[in-house]
Amino acid sequence: MHKIITFFAIFFISTSLFSQSILGKWMTIDAQDGAKAKSIVEIYEQDGKVFGKIVEIFNDEDKDALCTKCEGDEYNQPVLGLVLIKNMIKIGKYYKKGTIFHPEHGKKFRCRLKLTEDPDVLQVRGYVAFLYATQYWLRVD
Repeated sequence: MHKIITFFAIFFISTSLFSQSILGKWMTIDAQDGAKAKSIVEIYEQDGKVFGKIVEIFNDEDKDALCTKCEGDEYNQPVLGLVLIKNMIKIGKYYKKGTIFHPEHGKKFRCRLKLTEDPDVLQVRGYVAFLYATQYWLRVD
């Protein structure tokens, strides 16, 4: 009996140590061509929820852009530094219950995040009703 308890304790400790986190920096890829890197989003935890903000923009013309399609306090604020992923909660293997904002279109969507089988690829999905669009972001060291 002691061996079984020890086995399960080691198993649960090792899986929690080696499970990957979505926290960190991620390179976004242009949804139109699927190849061009657009920005770096840093995903972080605050008050038990997960958020993501734009920390780097690759296109020099967009680096000083203002969010003219944002609402409220974010209106006309710099896109660089914009918190576009808000209030995500981990539920099983997914992060849900939050939103993602698309600054170019001025649209907010329900969001779901999850790591793929490759822990360096993040599936980012935005929903409107039952329709969704999916992007894959790449982890940055």
